Amino acid sequence: MSEKGIQDQGELVKLRSANDLRKTMDGYFARLKEAAETRSRKIAWCTSVGPAELLYSMGFEVYFPENHGAMLGAGKNADKYIPTAVAHGYSPDICSYLTSDIGAFLQNETPLQKSGFRSVPRPDILVYNTNQCREVEDWFSFYARHFNVPIVGIHTPLCISDLSPEIVKSVSDQYHRIIPELEKVAERMFDIDSFRETVGLSHDGCVLWKQVLEKARHIPSPINFFDSAIHMGPIVVMRGTSHAVEYYKILLAELEERIQNNISAVPVEHFRIYWEGMPLWYRLSSLAKLFAKLNTCIVASTYCNSWVFDDLSQAEPFESSALAYCKLFIVRSDAIKENVLEQLVKDFTVQGIIYHESKTCARNSNNRFGLQNRLFKRTGIPYLEINGDLNDPRCYSEEQSIIAIETFIDQLSGHLNNSTL
Repeated sequence: MSEKGIQDQGELVKLRSANDLRKTMDGYFARLKEAAETRSRKIAWCTSVGPAELLYSMGFEVYFPENHGAMLGAGKNADKYIPTAVAHGYSPDICSYLTSDIGAFLQNETPLQKSGFRSVPRPDILVYNTNQCREVEDWFSFYARHFNVPIVGIHTPLCISDLSPEIVKSVSDQYHRIIPELEKVAERMFDIDSFRETVGLSHDGCVLWKQVLEKARHIPSPINFFDSAIHMGPIVVMRGTSHAVEYYKILLAELEERIQNNISAVPVEHFRIYWEGMPLWYRLSSLAKLFAKLNTCIVASTYCNSWVFDDLSQAEPFESSALAYCKLFIVRSDAIKENVLEQLVKDFTVQGIIYHESKTCARNSNNRFGLQNRLFKRTGIPYLEINGDLNDPRCYSEEQSIIAIETFIDQLSGHLNNSTL
């Protein structure tokens, strides 16, 4: 049956590119597994918005514990592992990526075992950037102690309003300072041309990813937040490689085809929503079906936009890397965040906003200090707040949230009808 035929039946349409995504991600894990088993290449662990380009340029295979944390959440196993980390002294109130990941490690379990890994790949060095949160330093320090390997980090200023040249230089200088330790572990010298090439590939991948997300400006949207949360995998773990670039060319072509054929991400798009905050990894599928039933498409999100580093430039690889990773939404002040959100809701013709307050991720919960009220005053766009967590399902009341979402969409319908009178 054709894709159009499926759409007419009112069912969610799976992106064909999902097959290519699986192959691309399988290739990534196969390279990582080979390096782990043969020790033919050094392995660096990196935070999700850390200096991946620098690591790839120096020949490392790069592993991302946050991606592993999301896998634990999506596999609905995080609450099995978190108590183990808590029993070892980690607070249940800190990042549930961290506690589920460390808990799983202490239980000697990982979803990677289904792909033939004995355990998570042993690191030769751990590299972090605190631009997303300071907890990544504590997280990586646990493994540095356990494996007795070096750890280096970049400490980015937070709540940045004026992204001054001095701030960019301070972060750029930190890039330079970690290179000697990377050279020692990699057993090779840093090569500026290799770094330029990797930064160029990262830029190209990020531009393609941005174009993918911007296809959701079209009415009806060919892609939604739940699709994007899955298809963002390559830009997170293969940023700076040709693998991500090639994959997003495939995905982008399919979205353009969908637009030409008027294929939408949800069967009938009546409402367009912005998702502010982290995904609920353990409820992605059920929420996707719920919003589709409500004729609602979540067309944009803060989370998926976090990997658009289009300021990267081969001409100035250090300075542009520092700039790109300092412009990250989570690093900016509330005043800047409000401006960004106001522009996004205009660009994507957003009719309502859902704020997910994630219990263990304060940095990605932007409704704790009145931003939601200030943005409402500026835009008049209604909003809903739901309580949950990125990984820990015990923090989420599904029944209450479903009732709240259904009521919000019903009220939104009335609000939009009144605005057209």
